[in-house]
Amino acid sequence: MKKNIWIDCDPGHDDALAILVALANPEKLNVLGISTIGGNQRLEKVTQNARNILQFIHAKTPLVAGQETPLVKTLTIAPEAHGDSGMDGPFFEDGEYPVLSQNAILYMYETLMKTEGKTTLVGLGPLTNLALLLKTFPEVKDKIECISIMGGGLDRGNYNSLAEFNIFVDPEAAHIVFHSGINIIMSGLDVTEKAAITLGEIQSLKNKGRVSQLVYELLSFYNESGKQFGFVDSPLHDLCAIAYLLAPDMFCGENYYVDVITDNNASRGMTFADKRLVTQSKTNSFVLLDVKRKEFVELLLKSLEELDNAR
Repeated sequence: MKKNIWIDCDPGHDDALAILVALANPEKLNVLGISTIGGNQRLEKVTQNARNILQFIHAKTPLVAGQETPLVKTLTIAPEAHGDSGMDGPFFEDGEYPVLSQNAILYMYETLMKTEGKTTLVGLGPLTNLALLLKTFPEVKDKIECISIMGGGLDRGNYNSLAEFNIFVDPEAAHIVFHSGINIIMSGLDVTEKAAITLGEIQSLKNKGRVSQLVYELLSFYNESGKQFGFVDSPLHDLCAIAYLLAPDMFCGENYYVDVITDNNASRGMTFADKRLVTQSKTNSFVLLDVKRKEFVELLLKSLEELDNAR
């Protein structure tokens, strides 16, 4: 059965792959729209990156720009990971893909409310837009199937030892989302660092097709950038949140109650789970913990081949 989804993102190399794979599988995913959020880079840059990707594949998906900054703190960006543009590697002539002028939160609300059936929200960046949607229009919860996010980590962080970047940027927003009463599918570092593509697999994309070549250029930069963080292979973090919707049997996980620390101390942005055998906490998240890596990469390669062959 085809799923309605809305993608909220901050492209970002792995965001770009998530968008491409989602749009390459229209028989399974109906992408209602894409919104951008300040995160990997400032809003203007990540929105242009989204425009470039969508224009490159001649998409017709609505694109709307969201919030520039987190709910409370100033924006933290990650040029050390994604470059000055937020998506360094390939050269784009800046796309003129249309960005809707409507308020992003209002547009998301109106789209979800008029769509037949329920929609899955996919959060690939800081969760500011999604938190504002849920707080401003609480009635929209009845139209949301679940929220599939890339964020957090039960064992460790990556922005620092405790906090993963997306959650660290806006933990107040993440707290709202995790406490919304909507089921969360959490692709945290516990699984995303296992969902890696090797250098050889990246090199297999070279000159294979128009879209595959683009991804080769994206991932060549991303692989080189990842070495400073100790990675040999390249974790495709954000792609997990889409891949689970396409092939849930590829993953395994556990249901936990997950919460977010919003205090202004060393643990700000940390996600933690209540793993006690007996607890009063009601589970709110299905936390992905492992992935069949080869099948995961095959899903990416097959999706890129579909886009290469698209007319």
